[in-house]
Amino acid sequence: MKRRQILAVVFAVGLASLVAGCKKEQPPAPKTEAPRPIEAAAVKIGSASPLTGPQAHIGIDIRNGVQLAIEDANAAGVEIGGKKVKFELIPEDDEANPTKATTVAQKLVDSKVVAVIGHFNSGASIPASKIYSDGGIPQISPSSTNPKYTQQGFKTTFRVVANDDQQGPTIGRYAVENLKAKKIAVIDDSTAYGQGLADAFEKTAKGLGSQIVAREHTTDKDTDFKAILTKIKGRGPDLIMFGGIDPQAGPMVKQMSELGIKAKYIGGDGMQTPNFIKLAGPASDGVMASMPGLPKEKMPGGPAFLQKYKAKFNSDVELFAPMGYDAVMVFVDAMKRAGSTEPAKFLPELSKTNYEGVIGPIAFDEKGDLKNGPITIYVVKGGKWEPLETVTPGTTEAAGATASGASATATAGAASASSTAGTGTTATDKK
Repeated sequence: MKRRQILAVVFAVGLASLVAGCKKEQPPAPKTEAPRPIEAAAVKIGSASPLTGPQAHIGIDIRNGVQLAIEDANAAGVEIGGKKVKFELIPEDDEANPTKATTVAQKLVDSKVVAVIGHFNSGASIPASKIYSDGGIPQISPSSTNPKYTQQGFKTTFRVVANDDQQGPTIGRYAVENLKAKKIAVIDDSTAYGQGLADAFEKTAKGLGSQIVAREHTTDKDTDFKAILTKIKGRGPDLIMFGGIDPQAGPMVKQMSELGIKAKYIGGDGMQTPNFIKLAGPASDGVMASMPGLPKEKMPGGPAFLQKYKAKFNSDVELFAPMGYDAVMVFVDAMKRAGSTEPAKFLPELSKTNYEGVIGPIAFDEKGDLKNGPITIYVVKGGKWEPLETVTPGTTEAAGATASGASATATAGAASASSTAGTGTTATDKK
């Protein structure tokens, strides 16, 4: 009996040890990991403008507007086709040079951007647009105004400003009908922008009965205009029109004052910058220039945009930052409607755009031009650009601007411009 009891005890102890050993060898329960957040798909958007050289202040202004839009879109957590996306800015410097612009365009296409905001200059946008078209990449220029840009038949080409077939005649009519100019001298900087704007102005002014007493050409690199101005002075013009950008317009107006030329001075958007006033100094007072779009303070989203821009960059908007911002948002809107970030899929949606932007309503015609783009005439008074009159091409109505003491009507605007344009003239250079 005792032996059987001992064996039973031994067996029980062995069995317990075996069971215990088996328990120790069991693997630990797997740990459950928290689900990882879904990474947003990267979407590259290119920006092309002069970031170095004499026009860099305008090109950087455009890039800054694009950057603000991309940051706002990312902060909003944009979803396209049910997937979260993160936009990435790819900025390039075209140096306001047509040849460099084509190199930049190819680089952006090779970088797999899905869209491009640019270029600033028409002379850059026109050759670059073929490269974007060949690559199937949609392009919106925030500033190029030469009509040829959208007349090439490319389905990828758009702009969010009025063109020079609208801007040039607007300046021409204002010069003849409001300023009562009878003898006009015309100067251009030999660029696609400057010469195109001057040609459209000259045609309109002639058609309204004014005499073109001189037509002169310079370049977008010159800063000494005394020979041209001395020649023009002998023709006795009562108005000088300049097609070009502010690095040339500022010195030109200053030299007009030094030569005692009393003619009024008017130009286009390329000179309607704070930099022009810095370059021309006191001679800038009374100079006039057109600018596509409403006065920035009168744009639907203008006040908020100006405040946001100032807070971000510690500087004021130069020219086309609001247009650069809206160009990005137009692309984003088209992508949302297409449910895709693939250019081939959202490109058809661009032509259907009906977007309310910072600058106002944005829609494109069959060529990619902005429909009903307003144009504002400004005058320099007391070291600041003040709006005189806003015109919407294709209509007969002009809206008088009232900012900072500017005239409330076109008639009053003309009188104000006439009374303040006694000495000097100003010019500007752009696209």
